[in-house]
Amino acid sequence: MRHIVTEGIVLSRTDFGEADRILTILTLDHGRIRAIAKGVRKIKSKLAGGIELFSINQITFIEGKSDIYTLVSTRLDKHFRHIVTDIERTMFGYEILKRINKTVEDNAGPEYFTLLTHALQALDQLDVPQAAIELWLNAQLLKLAGHSPNLITDTKDHKLVTEQNYSFDLDKMAFADTSAGDFQSRHIKLLRLAFGLESPVGLKYVKDIDNVLPACLELTKLMNNQFLHS
Repeated sequence: MRHIVTEGIVLSRTDFGEADRILTILTLDHGRIRAIAKGVRKIKSKLAGGIELFSINQITFIEGKSDIYTLVSTRLDKHFRHIVTDIERTMFGYEILKRINKTVEDNAGPEYFTLLTHALQALDQLDVPQAAIELWLNAQLLKLAGHSPNLITDTKDHKLVTEQNYSFDLDKMAFADTSAGDFQSRHIKLLRLAFGLESPVGLKYVKDIDNVLPACLELTKLMNNQFLHS
């Protein structure tokens, strides 16, 4: 049987039988897979150390006759241990894994693995605001799905300007010029960063982010509900 070696992040684990587990794993170059870890719940299992949550692991698996592969070896490469020191970040970490599992298809490209890696790395840094990570994650999922908003011009194709207030048109995925709008240039700048940055860590350096983050986060949630149902 062909042995396949890759990097993987466990998205979910389900006990199976007396000592096995069925795992859903997002891999670097084989998309999302399901694999059985036989005997992993036994005390002396050699597989257990490399299938922890909030970790990047090197895994080796073999293909079987079904769509469930078999893990034959695992090795822990990087464990984001600080996540579990804070209950709110731990719960948000679980939510990230669930969202990726729900959003990503089995044949997903490596960009989703990279996205999840950056999200966990940021969550592991306790000085990065959790809400900023959520904003970035929402933005990046939209971007990968091809639903980025227009952050350059408004609904009338006029360039967005500093002095103007805006509302947001979900159907057109663009800001509309209106004096009664709640969004200003500072909100647009933060959204541009959320969609443009490779990692959410950079958002912790944004001055006065707390003043604009709630509105931007709520807007990206609405976008996700509209287009991704996540």
